[in-house]
Amino acid sequence: MLKNLTVRNYALISRLEIDFSNGFSVMTGETGAGKSIILGALSLILGQRADAKSIKLNEDKCLIEGVFNVSSYGLEAFFVERDLDYDAQNCILRREIWSSGKSRAFINDQPVGLNDLKDLGAFLIDIHSQHHNLLLGDTKFQLQVLDVLAENRALRIEYASEYKQFQQIRRQLQELKEKAAIRSAEQDYLRFQYQQLTDAKLQAGEQTGLEEEQETLSHLEEIKTGLFAIENRLSSDETDILTGLKESVNTAQNIRKIFHSADEIAERLQSAYIDLKDLSLEIHHQQEKLELDPERLQQINERLDLIYSLQQKHRVDSIENLIALKDDLESQLTEIANFDDEIADLQQQSEILEAKIHQLAQQLTETRVQSAKLLEPELVERVSILGMPSLQFQAEIKEKEMLDSTGKDDIRFLFSANRNNPMQAVAQTASGGEISRLMLGIKALIAGAAALPTIIFDEIDTGVSGEIADKMGNIMQKMGEVMQVIAITHLPQIAAKGQAQYFVYKEENNDFTETHIRRLSPEERVREIALMLSGSELTDAAIENAKALLKKKM
Repeated sequence: MLKNLTVRNYALISRLEIDFSNGFSVMTGETGAGKSIILGALSLILGQRADAKSIKLNEDKCLIEGVFNVSSYGLEAFFVERDLDYDAQNCILRREIWSSGKSRAFINDQPVGLNDLKDLGAFLIDIHSQHHNLLLGDTKFQLQVLDVLAENRALRIEYASEYKQFQQIRRQLQELKEKAAIRSAEQDYLRFQYQQLTDAKLQAGEQTGLEEEQETLSHLEEIKTGLFAIENRLSSDETDILTGLKESVNTAQNIRKIFHSADEIAERLQSAYIDLKDLSLEIHHQQEKLELDPERLQQINERLDLIYSLQQKHRVDSIENLIALKDDLESQLTEIANFDDEIADLQQQSEILEAKIHQLAQQLTETRVQSAKLLEPELVERVSILGMPSLQFQAEIKEKEMLDSTGKDDIRFLFSANRNNPMQAVAQTASGGEISRLMLGIKALIAGAAALPTIIFDEIDTGVSGEIADKMGNIMQKMGEVMQVIAITHLPQIAAKGQAQYFVYKEENNDFTETHIRRLSPEERVREIALMLSGSELTDAAIENAKALLKKKM
């Protein structure tokens, strides 16, 4: 329930602070006094978008703050989910708006987004205006009414969860079928590519060795000529480097007795002689091994041509990439081969879930049918006393062509104000006043079936008076026994029903006009209701009538 409202520098309000009581309260005041301004301020802490033009003239900032008792709404999970502090007795919603257009929102002094404020506000206050009456023609609202009366929340949650899972499986199944169709069309080509790469029997590192061998065989004569020239220089009669080194070793050894450094020279010469001798033998062997083999060269060329062709075809630059591509093709072919099994598995899951949601949808339908049977006579009884004695009403339930997130039920509220006229959809046949009374009856019905937010009725009594107004007041008073109800009214019959009465008024002087609100004392209530009865001239008869109305309320 709304415990307190504080407004600063909003529209015609400089500073306003008022405590609200539980049960049924009324808000009265002359037309234009500022009741709609107070509602406008309240709507800002319920998540409505802010307009810098709403800030009081010559002020930089406005503030609206509401304190709520949320202990009966079971909102702990909401606060935990959004990492907000939870205070069941004093939950504070606040908006701050600057003339620059900047706006900030807070829940329990923690900054939040506007959507958070709006989501929480939906649990706390329902401002029921004539525009709100349009909801009565909305099939979603009509379904919600039946569900509240049916008290089927747990069943709806279970159905919604199963339906969501069913939709996910259906999407996966459709995507898999589409993917399978595309891949099946590609299967022959993928298999051809895979077989071609498999037949090539590619080996990692193979290309480098083949290219080196190809280079050698292609230049065999040039290589052999070079090696022969090197060997010839090392050991030919003309140069005979090895013989010269051997003689130099002997000479160095002969002079070492008279030249001590000759030992080192001899060792180094000996080492050079051994290395060059080994090198000469290695070169000789290499020459002998190098033989022209045109057949081998052709095999290498053909193998490299195959490798180069595959690389060009698949736009890669190495055998390793070709091998990776072959592995990927194998995976794709395996996936295609498994499509049938995966599709069959998803199809089975889909069928099981579909059967389950049809079963749950049927259970929902049964609860709604029972709810409709309760709603129809109860609503007729409650609303017929509000000047509609020939009222006909039916909650028609038809089956939809396809299940959706709410089940299989298509709800239509049918209505006729006259007994001899056929019933039609509420939105097509009911007048504004008739819809207001129907909506009041519906909300009175569901008030006892759920923990509803505070309801503020904004002149729901427009167009009625006298006995009907008195009965509307009785209905709202009865609702106030199970929830907080605030009615903005111009009718004394309804004003007298409230446990508390708040008076909205304007003060004007040469410099400014300001809106104020205050809770009336018992004596002030008598005077205010008397003025509502008699107009601007206060009469003794009006005072006595006001006292009678207030006494009747008691």
